[in-house]
Amino acid sequence: MIDLRSDTVTMPTAAMREAMARAEVGDDVYGEDPTVNRLERMAAEIVGKEAGLFVPSGTMANLAAMLAHCARGSKAMLGAQAHTYLYEAGGAAAFGGIVMTPIRNTEAGELDLDELNEELTRPPDAHFAPSGLVALENTHNLCAGTAVELSHMAAVADLAHAHRLPVHLDGARIFNAAIALETTAARIAAAADTVSFCLSKGLAAPVGSLVCGSGEFVARARRMRKALGGGMRQAGIIAAAGIVALDTMIDRLAEDHRNARALAEGLGLIAGLNVWPAKRRTNMVVFEADGGAPAAVKFAAGLKDRGVLIGARGTSAFRAVTHHGIGRGEVDRAVAAAASAAGEAFGD
Repeated sequence: MIDLRSDTVTMPTAAMREAMARAEVGDDVYGEDPTVNRLERMAAEIVGKEAGLFVPSGTMANLAAMLAHCARGSKAMLGAQAHTYLYEAGGAAAFGGIVMTPIRNTEAGELDLDELNEELTRPPDAHFAPSGLVALENTHNLCAGTAVELSHMAAVADLAHAHRLPVHLDGARIFNAAIALETTAARIAAAADTVSFCLSKGLAAPVGSLVCGSGEFVARARRMRKALGGGMRQAGIIAAAGIVALDTMIDRLAEDHRNARALAEGLGLIAGLNVWPAKRRTNMVVFEADGGAPAAVKFAAGLKDRGVLIGARGTSAFRAVTHHGIGRGEVDRAVAAAASAAGEAFGD
């Protein structure tokens, strides 16, 4: 199967498996796992922060960050299409009593600055939840995986900091953003006080995410990790794969972007499919199928029968994600399969 559902389906490389087998370990809850400690220092340095914290998942990274930033009953302002708002089970509200306050996202993944400013400038009033946090996402998953411009991130940070509010960046795919923007992860993260990023997506590690910020923030987030059940013992076995991922897998993400562009171009030539534009395309292609839900279901089933898996994005839209293990040959075969399946689903 050519699996384009997500870059989370990547498999660890041989070098990662070797590093895991040989990892030096200790009890990380005691702070004694040398491999975890090395990964946390490495991660913090890459994104330009003082300290880092290794957690099992991106969802836990964002949740621990929000719990560390926000008091119960305070509000976190974030995009209406943000992954943290829509796809993380409402954890911040459920476990932290945080009022999730959505701000309109543009097609480019940006926050509507006027709407954000209106929310930030509400006068103090007992009727309203006090402000606690502003959150960003880059790349932006639901906005076709686009990389958000640094100028917009700086504008959001200026607004938030003017109101003495911290900024958290969900940088699950921050290295994809850095390649698309021709910059570094540290420059992207500079607009935010704290940042999370995943090892287990395009970087192909089997498990894990990092959340980084000041030493004082990471100490609070570490306590939140423990409360959420994320304290791990000899976690160096999986942290070792993360070190290899950061050492060897970042630059190759450019290949995924080239393959995504080729995939978008190929799908765009197929009658019945409409590819969403992306100002700075990374490794995602979102497209819609003509004919409504019945035709879309038939198209996806036809693709699967031809050995290609894609992810649903609503009733008639889909997402295809390029990643390690998907080369240009797989892209060409996926396009050919899509053309065949479309002819069957949308033809007379």
